[in-house]
Amino acid sequence: MPRTDIEVPDSAWIKSSYSGGNETECVEAAFIASSTAIRDSKRPHRDGLLVHSTAWTGFISAVRAGQFG
Repeated sequence: MPRTDIEVPDSAWIKSSYSGGNETECVEAAFIASSTAIRDSKRPHRDGLLVHSTAWTGFISAVRAGQFG
């Protein structure tokens, strides 16, 4: 997956509702055109990942279906 070098405004990032409450498991996503940027919220200034929206949708569907547990 390509790393993001796209400037994403801080207001665009959404924290996952499944992130741990103890600040150790935090993922944020930002939806940009036909892509989704993903980053570790504990390290927001480091590079993240950029995936096509269809890949992100497939991943979220698999999580909701319990395919990773």
